[in-house]
Amino acid sequence: MGHSHDHGHSHGVGHSHIHTNNKKVLLIAFVLITLFMIVEVIGGILTNSLALLADAGHMLSDAVALGLALAAFKYGERAASNSKTYGYKRFEILAAFINGLTLIGISGYIIYEAITRFAEPPEVASVGMLVVAVCGLLINMIVAWILMRGSDVKGNLNMRGAFLHVLGDLLGSVGAIAAGLLMLFFGWSIADPIASLLVAALILVSGFRVTRDSVHVLMEGKPASVDVDEVKNELQSLPGVLSIHDLHTWSITSDFPALTAHVVVGHGIDRDDLLKIAKRLLHDRFGIHHTTLQLEGEEKQCNHSCN
Repeated sequence: MGHSHDHGHSHGVGHSHIHTNNKKVLLIAFVLITLFMIVEVIGGILTNSLALLADAGHMLSDAVALGLALAAFKYGERAASNSKTYGYKRFEILAAFINGLTLIGISGYIIYEAITRFAEPPEVASVGMLVVAVCGLLINMIVAWILMRGSDVKGNLNMRGAFLHVLGDLLGSVGAIAAGLLMLFFGWSIADPIASLLVAALILVSGFRVTRDSVHVLMEGKPASVDVDEVKNELQSLPGVLSIHDLHTWSITSDFPALTAHVVVGHGIDRDDLLKIAKRLLHDRFGIHHTTLQLEGEEKQCNHSCN
């Protein structure tokens, strides 16, 4: 004989994952980064500076990252369908994952090139290198400021990935400036590959973090802001709730946590009222915007294999 269950579904009213301001600042940043990347490639070739070319390579990854972020927001606007019931919201996580892998790949290339230069450091036009590096620093400071002021770099994983690209590039410009000064005043040609290695290390760390966080979401890991034990205890403390089992929480995308759970209730409980209270608790206390709660009577509760 089949069990009868009540289901409660909650979606954040007015909740939107497409931030118009995010898209605007991404477009501005994309144009600035792409234009200066061309300048830096030319400057790196003319001055024979690996540090500049490394920074230009990172700027290329910046441009790709920003372009992917823009595409992610665009795809995220697509409505859900029968084949993709959550729409394309997780595209931004895929974009963040690609961003992270790109960072790791670029850092590996820079490390390889820097090591080959240690044996025989080439001559570098330090003055020209300094001019380009200073301009690069200014451009990256402007772009970083635009992203910090005009977008959600903390709450949105894709925006954070794009911001980390730019931040790493900013630090790369600082390294190139330091190397240029050392070569100009002390003739230390080895400063160029050393600066490149330092930049590569920073890029590698950023890439690892973004990749790790995006993989966590893709693997249905719990949101960092949600304590599963606390959620379970809070739900079990509601009047009429006897126990909680099969509780799962994950992120559909970086700012869209979801939760499902089986709630065993006692006799004589107003189930509709309990659902409203539980959903409000999950939304207001834990920021969970999408919940599915299955209410079960004590005598008809699922055995704990309902996964």
